[in-house]
Amino acid sequence: MAACAALGACARSVEIEPPTPAPDIDSACTRFTAALPQGISTAGDRRDTTPESALTAAYGDPPVGIRCGVPTPDSLVPTTTLVTIDGIDWYPEELTAGWRLTSIGREANVEITVPAELGPAPSVAADLGPTIEATLPATG
Repeated sequence: MAACAALGACARSVEIEPPTPAPDIDSACTRFTAALPQGISTAGDRRDTTPESALTAAYGDPPVGIRCGVPTPDSLVPTTTLVTIDGIDWYPEELTAGWRLTSIGREANVEITVPAELGPAPSVAADLGPTIEATLPATG
C-alpha cells in the first residue's frame, strides 16, 4: 500500500451505473470510450469505474462521470434550449451538487456528470468534444 501512496496509482474506482443501450449503440459507445484520452485538462487523469464497463469512464477527484448510451432525458422537449459547445449540442441539467450534460443528436448520447467543485461543466464538455466528434457521428 505504501507503493500506491507514493505513486498515486491506487485511487479507488468510481461507482458509475452503466446504461443498457441497444446493441448498435453499445458498439458505438465502445468505440467512444476506447478513444477517450488518459487525462483531460479540466478534471485530471482517467480512473477505473465500478462495475467495470466499456460504457463508462471517470476522471479526476472529485470525479467527473461519463456514461455513453444513455436514453434521451425525459425532460427534453422540442422547446428546450440546448447549449452548443464546439459543434455538439448538450442538454444541461443542474443537480444538487453539480451539473449533468447530455449530448443530443449523436449516434449515441453521452452523459457527463460534473461536481460543483470543478467549476463550469461546459469546459469538461469542450475537452470531450473532439472524441465525441471523431467517434459518434451526428444524426439528422
